[in-house]
Amino acid sequence: MSGGLVLTVGNTLMADDGAGPLLAELLENEPAPGWSVIDGGSTPENVTHSVRAAAPRRVLLVDAADMRLPPGSICRIDAADVARQFLITTHAIPLDILITSLLETVAEVVFVGIQPAVVTFYGDMTPKVKTAVEGLHRSLTLGMDPNDLPTVAECHEEAVAS
Repeated sequence: MSGGLVLTVGNTLMADDGAGPLLAELLENEPAPGWSVIDGGSTPENVTHSVRAAAPRRVLLVDAADMRLPPGSICRIDAADVARQFLITTHAIPLDILITSLLETVAEVVFVGIQPAVVTFYGDMTPKVKTAVEGLHRSLTLGMDPNDLPTVAECHEEAVAS
C-alpha cells in the first residue's frame, strides 16, 4: 500500500540534518501521488495536531539518522530501535516519543533514516545526502512503498557485501 502523510524532521541550518526538510520541499514542488507532506522542522511535536487533523492511515517519518552506514544510505528503522540508537539528537523531543504519540491516532508509522555525513551548524548539505533525498523523492513519485526500503540490518549486510 502506498500513500499517506510524509512528516519530515530536521534542521536546515545543520548541513545533512536538513535532509527531511529538503524532501518536504521537493514533495511540495512535485507531489507524490497519494502522499501529503508536513515539514516538522526541528520541532515536529509542534505539528502533531496537523497530522492528527489530516487523519492519515499511515505516516512516513523521515529524518537524518546515524546508522553507521555510508553517507546517503536510506533505511527503514524499526520503532523499537529508535529509542535505543540511530538518532541525531538535534530535536526537542526524542523521536520514539513522537512515534508513540502518533500511533495513538495513526495505524502505522514508517520511520526512514538518511545517513548524514556532516551535522554541523551553518554547514552545507553534502552531495551524497542531497542525491539520496532526491532519489527518495523520485521513488515516492513513482509509487514506491516505504515498507519496501531495506531495514538497517539489511543496509549493513549490503554495505559489508559491497
